Amino acid sequence: MRIISSIRSALFALVLLAMSAAAYAQVSISISFAPPELPVYEQPLCPGEGYLWTPGYWAYADDDYYWVPGTWVMVPEPGLLWTPAYWGWGGNGYVFNEGYWGPQVGFYGGISYGYGYFGQGYEGGRWQGGQFYYNRSVNNVNVTNIHNVYNTTIINNTTVNRISYNGGNGGITARPRPEDEGAARERHIPPVAIQMQHAQAAREKPELRASVNHGTPPVAATPKPGAFSDRAVVPAKQTGAPYTRAANRAAVEPSANKPAAHPENNAVRPEQPAPNNRPEVNRAEPNRPPTVEPNARPEPNRPEPNPQPTAQPNNRPEPNRAEPSRPTTVEPNRGPEPNRPEPNRPEPVPRPQTPPTSERSQPQHNPPPAETRSAPQERPQPGPLKAEEKKQQKEEPKRDENPK
Repeated sequence: MRIISSIRSALFALVLLAMSAAAYAQVSISISFAPPELPVYEQPLCPGEGYLWTPGYWAYADDDYYWVPGTWVMVPEPGLLWTPAYWGWGGNGYVFNEGYWGPQVGFYGGISYGYGYFGQGYEGGRWQGGQFYYNRSVNNVNVTNIHNVYNTTIINNTTVNRISYNGGNGGITARPRPEDEGAARERHIPPVAIQMQHAQAAREKPELRASVNHGTPPVAATPKPGAFSDRAVVPAKQTGAPYTRAANRAAVEPSANKPAAHPENNAVRPEQPAPNNRPEVNRAEPNRPPTVEPNARPEPNRPEPNPQPTAQPNNRPEPNRAEPSRPTTVEPNRGPEPNRPEPNRPEPVPRPQTPPTSERSQPQHNPPPAETRSAPQERPQPGPLKAEEKKQQKEEPKRDENPK
């Protein structure tokens, strides 16, 4: 039975450690607007030896910040100290950095949480001989119950404010010191299970959300983790103007880290042509006068209505293309083609005299018509024809006289 009980205890411890490690690893959340200021509250009385103060902080869930009250937590191992969580600017938003346990207090953004956490290190106590000694000047400790105490006045040289984030617009400008970087390389233990339960319970309480309490949570600190209904619960004090989340809190991002807005990504500049403002290729645009450019050629596949052919010297018609109504060129001194009568040419008309019967029987004396000559290359001259007619007219009366 003892063996089974020890195995169960070991498994339970491993489960709690795994849960804590998983929760510790979730630090990649990034928010575009900064968290509210730190509320002002009194520290509850320390419940006993071995408890260490863990300051409250703003967490984020369900599109709203909520307050995780500060509380006293039993140290997981002797010699460990608590490094608080903080929000820091990550270039595109505010990134949450989870707190952890370690042999030294590391960097927590320079945030002044108070009660020993003034931005660097921890002034609320120290380990000595395996016991933790509390500094009464910064911690609320009952000396009747706790005897490991000392009193050292802490002079805070930094400006005390309530800013809850590092970097960004208006954030703390602190940077890690060499000792902080050394502490970051040491062994760390994530928040223990009771701390995670404390944060989860705060998340489920609507009155702890910033949109409800406007930066002044009704439970600012508890004497122990999860003791939200304890009579020792401490509320926050009303200070300054109430927190109101703006409609667009992205304006808190610094202009140096924020990319400049370019109007050409969303709108068209007047001096630049709008996209798709030019006619597409292969799209005919009727009744649009073309732009005259030197040696400009029409775009491919674009029809041009009624193109006029360019007149070129010695332009010949293309083969097999008929050209109707084209007049024939008249060349001088060119005879008619063979067996083709010449149109509109007057032919010689013989005199209307009846030749005698003797002449009718002699056809060889009649000259052949001009169109039946065998020399098509030579065109008969009108002069000789007229002279021959005159000679024939002179001879015919003479022939008429012979029978008489």
